[in-house]
Amino acid sequence: MKVLKFGGTSLGDAGRMQQVAQIIENENECIVVCSAMAGVTNRLLEISECWQAQNMPGQNLLLDALLDGFRKTAYGLFADTNQLHAALNDINQWFSGPEIRLKKPWSQVGEKWLLAQGEVATTSVFFRYLNEVRGLGFVHLNALDFMQKRSDGEPDLERIRTQLIQLIHPGGSGRYLTQGYICRNFEGFVDNLARGGGDYTATLLGAAADADVVEIWSDIDGLHQADPRIVEGTAAIRELSFEEAAELAYFGAKILHPTCVWPAASKGIPIILKNTFDPLAPGTIIKSNLQPSGIRAMAAKSGITIVRIKSSRMLNAFGYLRRIFEIFELFQTPVDVVTTSEVSVSVTLDNDLRLDEITDMLHELGEVEVERNQAIVCVVGDILARDKGMGLALLRTIRNIDIKMVSFGGNMNNFTFVVPEDQKNECLRSLHHHIFCRQPSFSQPLSIH
Repeated sequence: MKVLKFGGTSLGDAGRMQQVAQIIENENECIVVCSAMAGVTNRLLEISECWQAQNMPGQNLLLDALLDGFRKTAYGLFADTNQLHAALNDINQWFSGPEIRLKKPWSQVGEKWLLAQGEVATTSVFFRYLNEVRGLGFVHLNALDFMQKRSDGEPDLERIRTQLIQLIHPGGSGRYLTQGYICRNFEGFVDNLARGGGDYTATLLGAAADADVVEIWSDIDGLHQADPRIVEGTAAIRELSFEEAAELAYFGAKILHPTCVWPAASKGIPIILKNTFDPLAPGTIIKSNLQPSGIRAMAAKSGITIVRIKSSRMLNAFGYLRRIFEIFELFQTPVDVVTTSEVSVSVTLDNDLRLDEITDMLHELGEVEVERNQAIVCVVGDILARDKGMGLALLRTIRNIDIKMVSFGGNMNNFTFVVPEDQKNECLRSLHHHIFCRQPSFSQPLSIH
């Protein structure tokens, strides 16, 4: 059994859906996970904003444009008149649901339902094309029948497994099509796995179905050494460990959803990152038991806020750190990077929605400083643990950057800097040039002279 996930860009119009059909037509035992067509979720978010603002003309105009986009896709996929009319009927039925829902008052539950409709509509059109035009015999699986969260908001993997096995043939044989991103919460209401959650759906299903491999198809040929939109001359990485991939995803590598690695890692299921527009390219394989090979890549995340807590009471005080982190836990705000000294603690946040409430409580423990508009730059690879002087070499490389924090990861394979957001790109380019361009082999120590 293979799980293949296709992102919104891969399914962006009729031509791209036809390309995806060519990729999957030789797969006899597979679960295909589909995102909403490119731009659809953004459009639904705009509709929800109009809905909340009671801007009915605005929401109707956006909904009509969305409907026209799906109709255009159907015209591009179905040459047969009967098939086209059936597809258009599916689309019109989909349209009637949001049209009715939008007449009711806005709510968060309603918004979650609305955002799920992009995946629902996309898979409806694509499923009909795969079966009626390509004759591939796919079975439709409604993700809302098996994807569910626990009360803590995390996916309920055991329940997903139990419900999925009831829906697929014994041994997992056959071809199946389902939606990414969407799920139900523990109360049964429609929910989602956050933006980019289609990757997460794919690896959760891979683990639940004991798949041989999970393939994530996008518009780039694997994970690059750095973001190619920022850094010129990057190359795709052919192999990564689960740990390295998790670090890169969490700290900003856009090709992977940050939470998608652990379900596959827990079962030892390889993840392969492939390019829909160049299917023969090798892509990147993520797996366990890789040989050490030096610095792999770097990633960056913007929109970071530094919070510093300073207090002489921290000196030799038991439980001080616990009290600090209990405050972040109370307001359900994750912390990314942490550095400490004898009398101060610095942390970074990528979510500052509850920052005022957090700082109010932190003031009881000491002096608090907040610094916004920062970025995290993370260098990942086992060479950091093996080679003396590597940390100093990297610091020398970016000596002209205003470094705010430095952290050497607990698993010994990442070296993290916090820098001003307006210096992030310069930092990435300098590191990439010194690590991957100047060195004949980046498995050797960088010069620190």
